Amino acid sequence: MSKQRDFVLRTIEERGVRFVRLWFTDVAGNLKSVALAPAEVEGAFGEGIGFDGSAIEGMTRAYESDLLALPDPSTFQILPWRSSTEPTARMFCDIATPNGEPAAADPRNVLKRALARAGESGFTFYTHPEIEFYLLKSKEYGPEGPQPVDRAGYFDNVPGGTAHDFRRESVNMLEDLGISVEFSHHEGGHGQNEIDLRYADALTTADNIMTFRAVVKEVAISQGVHATFMPKPLAGQPGSGMHTHLSLFEGDVNAFYDPAAKHQLSQTGRRFVAGILRHAPEFTAVTNQYINSYKRLWGGDEAPSFVSWGHNNRSALVRVPMYKPGKGGSARVEYRGIDSAVNPYLGFSVLLAAGLRGIEQEYELPPEAEHSIWALSDGERRAMGFDPLPTSLDHALAVMERSELVAETLGEQVFSYLIREKRQEVEAYRNQITPYELQTMLDTI
Repeated sequence: MSKQRDFVLRTIEERGVRFVRLWFTDVAGNLKSVALAPAEVEGAFGEGIGFDGSAIEGMTRAYESDLLALPDPSTFQILPWRSSTEPTARMFCDIATPNGEPAAADPRNVLKRALARAGESGFTFYTHPEIEFYLLKSKEYGPEGPQPVDRAGYFDNVPGGTAHDFRRESVNMLEDLGISVEFSHHEGGHGQNEIDLRYADALTTADNIMTFRAVVKEVAISQGVHATFMPKPLAGQPGSGMHTHLSLFEGDVNAFYDPAAKHQLSQTGRRFVAGILRHAPEFTAVTNQYINSYKRLWGGDEAPSFVSWGHNNRSALVRVPMYKPGKGGSARVEYRGIDSAVNPYLGFSVLLAAGLRGIEQEYELPPEAEHSIWALSDGERRAMGFDPLPTSLDHALAVMERSELVAETLGEQVFSYLIREKRQEVEAYRNQITPYELQTMLDTI
């Protein structure tokens, strides 16, 4: 038995752990959990825990429903919100078929495949997410919509306010779970907050994001408020993005760093950005997977809606941040289109695949945006080659369906499921009569 497994079993005994939750996600990124008694954990390491995969959205088909959840001992952590009553731990799982092969529709396996492909080229992929979310007084809402917990704005300090206490408790809990936090602050929207996780390899980051969401929800419940990662929960307020910093390393060397290059962005980094820009419309249905996601992208609140890049330009889809001169290890690019409701395993997979395609096929980086893209007219944007991202989920699906890159990265099963299920979401939305229609038409037409 490995040292990591030994550590887990020893910690369970020494800490008096009563339950061990095995976590994984469905294709949409919803967290799934099964609780084990401590005596069952050793067997789960060796044989996995069987479950009906056809009951999990997108996981498998009914005629091949048997799947196994195999806990990853390196992800073992005691859950802080249960530590004082009934000590409970969690481990993330890899999903496998009964013959031991990785399940094709396991999002964690999709990312592992993408990372393995990067590894064949000598690259390790690192990510650093800035996660925005809203705190609401309640998940219930009336004619005026959901009510935020405050009316504060960007970087506002609200002594004794709900958000201030909420962030402090959330950050402490994340640190207890071994998840390093870089910043936390109030964002621009009423009740909107942001917590930035420190950079890590992409698989660890994706696991951390899933844990982050669980922590935020648990802290919200404990404080009598409601937390949501919905991309655009409040009309007239900014949407919640998950701006993500990306970098490739070759061993200990940052592949994006070239001290002699413009913006110190290496040729590898430039081609990586070119790949993301060329394929961004194709993978937008993955990074922005809900009908509501497009209310954020096209809601007029400074979300990046056009395919573009710029140095320290926050209106661009891809930003090359300013970092300390000579600090080669911190060279990175920031993708600003992704929202907080993404399945991080799938989102990171398509971003990496697009960037690698740019490197492999030596894409040329288009001219950078040197001024605010938001301030340009539609004609000026067209003349400068800043094409729009898909304007709706329906549009994004139509573009993604033709993408060989996304189909190859996600695999046939995940790709087909997303197309089918998201089209059903579009159809269900079309069938709704919205309050806006009733308010503007019922009395006048």
